[in-house]
Amino acid sequence: MKLYVGTSGYSYNEWKGNFYPEDIKSKDMLKYYAKHFSTVEINNTFYRIPRKEVFENWKGQVPSKFRFILKAPQLITHIKRLKIDTKDTVEYFTKVSSELGDKRGVVLFQLPPSFKFNLERLKDFIDIVPTDLKCAFEFRHPDWFNNEAYDLLKKRNFALCLSDTDEEPVQELINTADWSYLRLRRINYTKKNLTDWHKKIADHKWKEAYIFFKHEDEGKGPEFAKKFIELKNN
Repeated sequence: MKLYVGTSGYSYNEWKGNFYPEDIKSKDMLKYYAKHFSTVEINNTFYRIPRKEVFENWKGQVPSKFRFILKAPQLITHIKRLKIDTKDTVEYFTKVSSELGDKRGVVLFQLPPSFKFNLERLKDFIDIVPTDLKCAFEFRHPDWFNNEAYDLLKKRNFALCLSDTDEEPVQELINTADWSYLRLRRINYTKKNLTDWHKKIADHKWKEAYIFFKHEDEGKGPEFAKKFIELKNN
């Protein structure tokens, strides 16, 4: 199994002095980050779609095996809520982000907590997603966690993104694809917690697993990610 481990975002001044060198410039953060981790969640694509030059710049700063995870634009997930009239936006986002080449890993469709289960809406939306786009869906209303939704994801080998939080710990790893997407977002993870998670993931024998730790002001995210990678290497 190929493990991609990183954090949700990378450009945080609060990380200077604990993860980043104290004097690092913002423009050098991605290159430094990519020396330590193999993937990163990009959140600003949720607010606006970057120009292709931005994607080209990102691509040039990371090694060939690095993978960018792009959060789908809010127009698709939060404003239109997966309606099929977002097709043009989906296609444009797919086209412009293809500047990343193989370094475009996954597009994460993170749905709002108020968006309740709508099978037909999901089915119709999945039909307009380009076949070359690797996707994960994060459902944040409990009604979505059912076999009908899982079966739709399975048809396209789309992963169900699961978030482990202090308020709602992940109880079960649900397979909808031959790869997985996990967001480990508790305030603290002990070595035993990380070891247990590593074993759970290994037991599922996915082809790939993307694991992201929450960013914190004091830089706990990179710390947990590094410890998780050390477990992988032992």
